[in-house]
Amino acid sequence: MSNVAGKAYGMNVVTPMRPWKTWINRLLFMVARTQPQQLGGLLGLSIIHFARWVMIRRDQWPDLGQGRPVIDNDYMLFVSNFNGTWDQYIDAFSDGIPNGLDLFWYSSTKYPGSIPITPFKNYIRANQIDTGYYYNATPGAAQRDIKAALRVWSVLDDLRTQHAKLPPAEFAEAWRRAFVAIQNDLPSPGHAPVASNDTQNADLNREALIRRPRD
Repeated sequence: MSNVAGKAYGMNVVTPMRPWKTWINRLLFMVARTQPQQLGGLLGLSIIHFARWVMIRRDQWPDLGQGRPVIDNDYMLFVSNFNGTWDQYIDAFSDGIPNGLDLFWYSSTKYPGSIPITPFKNYIRANQIDTGYYYNATPGAAQRDIKAALRVWSVLDDLRTQHAKLPPAEFAEAWRRAFVAIQNDLPSPGHAPVASNDTQNADLNREALIRRPRD
């Protein structure tokens, strides 16, 4: 599945906007930048790595030799990376910043609103574009795994400094305090979820045929 790389999922959504309404979204974006606290709900969504909305005007589409495209609409490009399933992400987004979503997609054609959730999911699904290439530098780790590893690294680096200064008994006590403090950051992050079992199941189903003695 091209949208999945390890524990992360890459999402791209492109929605049309009537050009005469684009200026409204530009104004809303300007206001949102001055009041970041209105998007505070995003900070509590630890499954999200990154989320960005970009407006693309009709005259900004690239000419790659095919000629300048003739387009009736401007477009909103939404790009995000997250852990978990598609449904979990949309649910969390809708619960976390429903008003913010409605502002960012305000000018998008036929946008149904983020609540109720089913029409919103149908809208995202209808306008989502599969990711042709998706690189993840840490495929085996989620955002929380990486933050936990950084906390462990910081504590170990501090212990390294203390080791050169403290007598053995005091260092042993510092060691115990440090590992009590980060004990919840030490478990294994586990394996990445399987995007699809279809290929594995197909191999299992045809195994008997492959191993059948040949005449």
